[in-house]
Amino acid sequence: MKIETLIKRTLPRSLLGRSLLILVVPMVLLQVISAFIFYEAHWDKVSKYLARGLAGDVGAMVDLVRDNPTPQGRARAFEISRNRFNMDSNLRIDEILSNSKEIVQGSIPDPFLLLALKERVGLPYHIIAPEGEKHLTIEVQLSDGILAVTALRKRLFSSTTYVFVLWMLGSSLLLFGVAIVFMRNQVRPIRRLAVAADAFGKRQDVERFKPEGAREVRQAAMAFLLMKGRIERQIEQRTHMLAGVSHDLRTPLTRMKLQLAMMGDDEDVKDLSEDIHEMEHMLEGYLAFARGEGGEATSETNLSELIESIVSGLKRKGVAVDYHCEGKIFLQVRPNAFRRCVTNLVENAARYGEHLSVRLGQRHEMIEVTVDDDGPGIPAEKYEEVFKPFFRLDKSRNIQTGGVGLGLSIVRDVVRTHGGDIQLSTSPQGGLRARLRFPV
Repeated sequence: MKIETLIKRTLPRSLLGRSLLILVVPMVLLQVISAFIFYEAHWDKVSKYLARGLAGDVGAMVDLVRDNPTPQGRARAFEISRNRFNMDSNLRIDEILSNSKEIVQGSIPDPFLLLALKERVGLPYHIIAPEGEKHLTIEVQLSDGILAVTALRKRLFSSTTYVFVLWMLGSSLLLFGVAIVFMRNQVRPIRRLAVAADAFGKRQDVERFKPEGAREVRQAAMAFLLMKGRIERQIEQRTHMLAGVSHDLRTPLTRMKLQLAMMGDDEDVKDLSEDIHEMEHMLEGYLAFARGEGGEATSETNLSELIESIVSGLKRKGVAVDYHCEGKIFLQVRPNAFRRCVTNLVENAARYGEHLSVRLGQRHEMIEVTVDDDGPGIPAEKYEEVFKPFFRLDKSRNIQTGGVGLGLSIVRDVVRTHGGDIQLSTSPQGGLRARLRFPV
């Protein structure tokens, strides 16, 4: 499990990163395999051939000097060395190699030269290859002295190494750059689809969204648009139906209210009037929950002033409210829907508690609205159930003791359409704490 967790943390999380990883890993493996094959096959063979060529030229000089030891013969051999082999040669008469090491100074670029000298020369030798110099000298012990041959170091080096490495890296970087551009273009429609889906979930306008990209992405975008159309038609049909129901129910209720008003102040008449008022209140709650605030446009809203106006309204009704705000806080919201959300929350707290505390602040790129009360609270196992439509802790269905059970449902619906969420917990005051959190 630890290895799987480490792999998940190491791997990129985005589609672009994972797609590039799928391209990069085979490319890197290909480069490693190519380099291994090159060095094992091509480079080794070339190095052997170059080393044998230089050792063969040195061996030829040894044979020329030994076959004709006269001054004229040696001069001719040195001339051949200079003109044919591109090497400078000289003979130090009666000198002896003083060191038993083969490499007495510096280093040689390839160890194949040592084997080649043993094969092609077969005599004691020294290699002098000073660091940073373009030449190296090979001293061979002859019977009458030391033959010193100076050659260019590049005779042991193949330029195809640099060409191969540069071509390999250059082509890889070029292909990687093309892959990045291509994958970004392929991922962009997916990001736009995600943004459109998120905006539609928040009831924002997504009319400008159009399917684009690869065939599969276009299919997903078309499916999203079809789903969007079906949901919008369903909401519109529900709204029209509820509007019709509202109109049909309001007419008989109004007639009943007029008839009751003409019947006097009898106790039974008062009871019936209260029932009619309760029916109107319930009907308004049902319609408000079903209708929502989907048609309202979003705007940059000063939450500090908006919540302060709500608190001021509660104070005028005699509710004890402690309001604290950390400066001016602005957020892109639907003002009426947001006002209704916070109003439902604080009025619900005022209904059960005697003292309220409202806090507005920003925490780690999240705007928080916290409402605390000192009421009886809600059992922890009921935190999720109270958000269900028409759910009430008070089973009496009395309007005076808890409304119709839609307040918290409307609150969470509004909060989530703004991309946020609501959390319930126990308040430090002993009652209920409701915390609204919205992303900045």
